[in-house]
Amino acid sequence: MRTSVVIATRDRARDLANTLTRLRALNPVPPIIVVDNGSTDDTADRVRADFPGVRLIRLPENVGMAARNLGVEAADTPYVAFSDDDSWWAPGALTQAEVLFDAYPRVGLVAATTLVGPECRRDPVCEEMAGSPLGTAPDLPGPRVLGFLACSAVVRRSAFLDAGGFNPLLHFGAEEKLLAYDLAARGWELCYVDRLRAHHHPSANRPSVSWRRRIERRNNVLITWMRRPAGDCARTAGLLLRDPLAAAGALRRLPGALGARRRLPDHVERQIRELA
Repeated sequence: MRTSVVIATRDRARDLANTLTRLRALNPVPPIIVVDNGSTDDTADRVRADFPGVRLIRLPENVGMAARNLGVEAADTPYVAFSDDDSWWAPGALTQAEVLFDAYPRVGLVAATTLVGPECRRDPVCEEMAGSPLGTAPDLPGPRVLGFLACSAVVRRSAFLDAGGFNPLLHFGAEEKLLAYDLAARGWELCYVDRLRAHHHPSANRPSVSWRRRIERRNNVLITWMRRPAGDCARTAGLLLRDPLAAAGALRRLPGALGARRRLPDHVERQIRELA
């Protein structure tokens, strides 16, 4: 198979075991790379004992979603699919994605439909992507998008590496937005393809909603400082004033964000404005 599955995980040994079982039931079985983000539970031991065909990369500390970068670098296939430790791909999805990448050389990332829970609810983000105002070009397999859910995305490995992968400054939260911007800035297309399916059964072991929202606010501010025009940067002040904790986190990372500042090309800015 020409698609590897990369999973970044931390302290979710039971969820990960379920995901790996599901992935290894696929036909054909994809190469699987697990990047253990400094887990303190028995994640590594269980992977070694119960899933000997899975490649395990152990990290001494939690580097956030940048752990996926190490998995992509380690992959030796032209395409890489991401799963979380509580998500997996439907039968046939990865093979279909390979056909699409082969047929559409400008596509750097394909976003699939995310089916949530045992009832297989479509994640609301899928409806937004399906109705993207960016439209569908004749040489693309689906609507052009400028965002995605990492747990149901497949990338062209060369495009991912060309764009620099997930930025470690963000650690966790909204990391897909910055990668989408950077892929588009490098000339790669991102598309939503409804018929590709991935399943997500959210883990019970997850941060609170309030914590996740705060981190996403912080990172959305950082992304603006790293890529958007000065006027947009100035407007983040209002958001920071409404959330002092997010503001403190953003200000601690401000030097790194400004050091990584790189304005987006005009065509990407126009797409962002269309989506606003």
